[in-house]
Amino acid sequence: MKSYYISDTGKVRTHNEDSVMVVKNLSGEYLMVVADGMGGHKAGEIASSIVVNGLTDKFKILESIGEKQQAVNWIRENVSNLNEAIFKYTDEFPESKGMGTTLVLAIVTKEYILFANIGDSSGFVIKKGNLYKVTKDHTLVNLLVETGELTKEEALNHPRKNVLMRALGANNPVDVDIFDVDITCDGLLLCSDGLTNMLSIKQIEKVLNSDLTLEEKVVKLVRKSNLRGGTDNVSIAYLQKESGE
Repeated sequence: MKSYYISDTGKVRTHNEDSVMVVKNLSGEYLMVVADGMGGHKAGEIASSIVVNGLTDKFKILESIGEKQQAVNWIRENVSNLNEAIFKYTDEFPESKGMGTTLVLAIVTKEYILFANIGDSSGFVIKKGNLYKVTKDHTLVNLLVETGELTKEEALNHPRKNVLMRALGANNPVDVDIFDVDITCDGLLLCSDGLTNMLSIKQIEKVLNSDLTLEEKVVKLVRKSNLRGGTDNVSIAYLQKESGE
């Protein structure tokens, strides 16, 4: 397996509130994490870094994440603890009140792949050149689509598109969605909404299916999203299986 990750401020924002990382533990299992912070005045980047650093620091010292149910329990326990850590931080530093973060992660082992998310950062699998979204956005607009009050087309440019129904630092306790993913996929892509708001699934697929190296593909996705406006920070974690894996 090969992986690469990147975070870019974009063309409009003055600083980057996203955090992203890909790490391996002692047995070579992978954890990919993207978090999109909010709160402004550098508080958002504190929230996202608390989550990303907290998860990756714990994961990389593990001998193994264990069987699937152990991994599910690990996700739930650590996400809950990090949510508490954000609330504790805002208690200590009242000027950061209101800070929070989305979260999307993936755990990749030889036996299974798990995705988890809170908020509107996205997790995809790549299979035979096609990108399939695994995670579900916890947004007001997505809720309105599910209840039939909005069409998917109306949701695309809705003025309240960015209103989150769930985020770390906003809900306590926080509920994390966990997805069991088909292990036969060819790759995984995690990203903040700075990418998916700028590029369509087809545009992302076109880059991923090109003859570029893995690093070049990720860099090109950032460049293309900036060329289309770059209205938000963009963070991408990409993992590609080698032939035979």
